[in-house]
Amino acid sequence: MITSFDDYCIHQTALPIAEPSQSDRNFYDRYWFNGFDDGNFLFEVGFGLYPNRRVMDGHFSVAIGNKQYAFHASRRAPKDRADTSIGPLSIIIEKPIRQVRVKLDANEHNIECDLLFTAASIPHREPANVMHDDGHLIMHTTRFTQMGYWSGYFSIDGERYEVNRAYGTRDKSWGVRPVGEPQQGGAPGLMNDDPGVYWIWNPINWGDFCTQMGSFEDRDGNPTQLSADLVPLYDKLEDIPEGEDPGMVSMTEVKHQVRWNKGTRLAAGCDMQFKDKTGKSYEISMEPMQKFYMLGIGYNHFEWGHAFWKGELATAREEWNLDEINPLDYQFIHTHQTVRATMGDKVGMGTLETIAIGRHAPSGFKDYFDGAE
Repeated sequence: MITSFDDYCIHQTALPIAEPSQSDRNFYDRYWFNGFDDGNFLFEVGFGLYPNRRVMDGHFSVAIGNKQYAFHASRRAPKDRADTSIGPLSIIIEKPIRQVRVKLDANEHNIECDLLFTAASIPHREPANVMHDDGHLIMHTTRFTQMGYWSGYFSIDGERYEVNRAYGTRDKSWGVRPVGEPQQGGAPGLMNDDPGVYWIWNPINWGDFCTQMGSFEDRDGNPTQLSADLVPLYDKLEDIPEGEDPGMVSMTEVKHQVRWNKGTRLAAGCDMQFKDKTGKSYEISMEPMQKFYMLGIGYNHFEWGHAFWKGELATAREEWNLDEINPLDYQFIHTHQTVRATMGDKVGMGTLETIAIGRHAPSGFKDYFDGAE
């Protein structure tokens, strides 16, 4: 099918843009955003297209104090890639790689927003995420992360919150990853013998630069993906370089230690130590502030998980009292927390993402869902 994007010189295969280059049903294209101040609120947005599953879904969720609210939406995927809307929720590319708007128009669930993300860094490409299960490719993705600031507002049940230069992070990823209803039939994968995942991700805004770190580890703490970089930040859009940033500094040594809240898998703090190719060391310590459960934007959600077929168009609202959640419930293991970070005399604000399911020897986790001792 020929669509509006086919009029642009952007083709990467001999197929129309609407047709992915592969038939893997888990092929996806996805936006993620967050925005936060100095501890009062944290909002996040997830928006995904799964063309081979014929599903598009999106979420807007806000954590304020001990409450978290979520708007969910899902539809049959449009053929035209220019259509990034699901009912009242839409993603609008105002200036590619520079400004993106998230709008949630008035709706029956009484959660709304009109928020503009303005970039402060280049789109920084992270290492490819590749994973096989007994020779079968189950994950192969590309992702870039970008720092910036938000302006606009969001409202919950008629109470409006103004957003003025709030800290922001976004990523854009695409490729293949496990999503949706599990595939049926055939022999079980060998990864089922010792299931689990350990992932730490930590972008921090230091004012004139940001640090971006991410690490997957196996059950014994050996990194299977590890990177950290220092990326310059800019006050004006016109100052952001096109392509790579010559001021970026890649780290050659990356270590971290998470301090877990007793009886949980929720971080109570984290320390990181980096070293660049010149031998310069960077030591970071961070203190969590506002917590946010990724369930709010579909991760590990039993009903509104990514790429689930919900019908031609469906929307819903949820809310949680964060003080009443069982932190070892599978759906609440995956968390984001805003953090105040220090590095020498510098103070930064950022996001600490943690998900630890299954055994992880360095953390002392022995079973699937045991908490820290």
